[in-house]
Amino acid sequence: MAHTVLDTWHDLVRTRHASGLRDLLADEVVFHSPVVHTPQTGKAVTTQYLAAAFQVFFNASFRYVREVVGPRDAVLEFQVEIDGVTVNGVDMIRWNEEGRITDFKVMIRPLKAINLIHQKMGAMLQAQQQ
Repeated sequence: MAHTVLDTWHDLVRTRHASGLRDLLADEVVFHSPVVHTPQTGKAVTTQYLAAAFQVFFNASFRYVREVVGPRDAVLEFQVEIDGVTVNGVDMIRWNEEGRITDFKVMIRPLKAINLIHQKMGAMLQAQQQ
């Protein structure tokens, strides 16, 4: 199952196909943002955050550099350059028996990158609401 979930996730990242999130996320999924204090619960809000991330993060320089995979969870370390800033982070993903993501946590470093991502994601999320 791990490879099915991760294969699907990698396909969505590679193709920047955010509409595929609908089938990959559980209804009760919880999203943990690196810049929002409280967890965001539910498929709709998680889809909104991840769709914005697809536009902010997934440029030509984005790549996963390491993966640690368990039976129902994975930690995927990534690197990307955005506006001349190197962003290093991890996606921590957990899924259920049905192969749907139930928990998605993003952690980012360094501070300069966090500030940039906060600005870019805020603008993208605001644009989605208009």
